[in-house]
Amino acid sequence: MSLNINSNINKFKIALCQLKVVDNKFSNLKNVEKFINNSIQKGNPDIIVLPEFFNCPMGLSYVIKYSEEEHNSESLNLISSLAKKNQKYIVAGSIPIKDTNPIKKSYYNSSFIFDRKGEIIARHNKIHLFDIDIPGKMTFKESSLLSAGNNYTYFETEFCKIGIGICYDIRFPEYCQILKKEKNIDLMIYPAAFSTTTGPMHWELLARSRALDNNIHLAICSPARNTENPNIYQCYGFSSIYDPFAKCLATTSYEEDIVFAEIDLQLNRDIESQIPTLKQKRNDLYELKLNLSEKAKF
Repeated sequence: MSLNINSNINKFKIALCQLKVVDNKFSNLKNVEKFINNSIQKGNPDIIVLPEFFNCPMGLSYVIKYSEEEHNSESLNLISSLAKKNQKYIVAGSIPIKDTNPIKKSYYNSSFIFDRKGEIIARHNKIHLFDIDIPGKMTFKESSLLSAGNNYTYFETEFCKIGIGICYDIRFPEYCQILKKEKNIDLMIYPAAFSTTTGPMHWELLARSRALDNNIHLAICSPARNTENPNIYQCYGFSSIYDPFAKCLATTSYEEDIVFAEIDLQLNRDIESQIPTLKQKRNDLYELKLNLSEKAKF
C-alpha cells in the first residue's frame, strides 16, 4: 500500500504502551485494549506502539503455547478492530506466529502494522535471532525454535516513511542504514524486550546510536517488568523516544506506563542540512550494498 506523503505535515504524535505481560493471553489482551484506549484519552496520538511479545511472556515455551496463525489470530483481530474504531495507526509490537505451511512447521516472532482502517499494511518477521550466552547471567537461543525473517520492513503514512525492527535487530546497524538509504525513513520503531542483564548496558546506547547514525527519530517499546513473578522473563522496561540528535524526548522506568512524544520532521531536515553525514560518506572507499536476493526483499 502506498500513500502520498503530505510534505506540509511536519509534526505527529506517537505513544508507546509499556504494559505488563502475564501467563494468560486473555488478561494480556484486555490490558492491551485498556492501554490503547488510555493512550488515546490521554494523548490522542497518531501512532500507537505495543511491545515485543505483548500477548504472552518472553520464552520459547510460551511460543508454542500461545502462537497464533496470521489469518486466525485473536490478538491481531483485536488490534485491527481498535485501529479501525479509533482511526489510528497501530504497531502491534510482536507476537509468536505459527506458519501454516504443511511441509515445514515454523514459528516467527512477528510484528504487524495496522492502518487507520484496521488493515494490515506491513509484517516484520524478526531477522536477527537472539542467540547469546553470558556465563553466569543469561543464556537464550531463539534459533532453536524460531525461524528468521528476511524482509526489510517499512510502512508509509501521510507523515513519512517508518521502518520496523524487533529487539535484537537494533544491534545490527546496517539494517536501519539500508532502510534510511533505500526508503528514506524518518522514524524507526523497535518493539523490544531487553533483559535486566543487557538492558542497563546497551538499551539506551543502541537506541541513541541508531537515531544519530541515520538522522532519524527512533522509538523503542518494551513490556513492563513483572516483579510479581520472578520466575518469568524480566524485561528491562524504559520505553523511550529519541530525536535525530540522540536527545531523549520521552522515557519512563520499568513499571507500566505510556510514553508520549511529538515527532518533529523539520528537525530531521534541519540536521540533514547542518550535519550532512549521509551525503558526506566516502562511497569511493566503502559502500553499503543492498542484497535483494530471493530471500531479502522489501
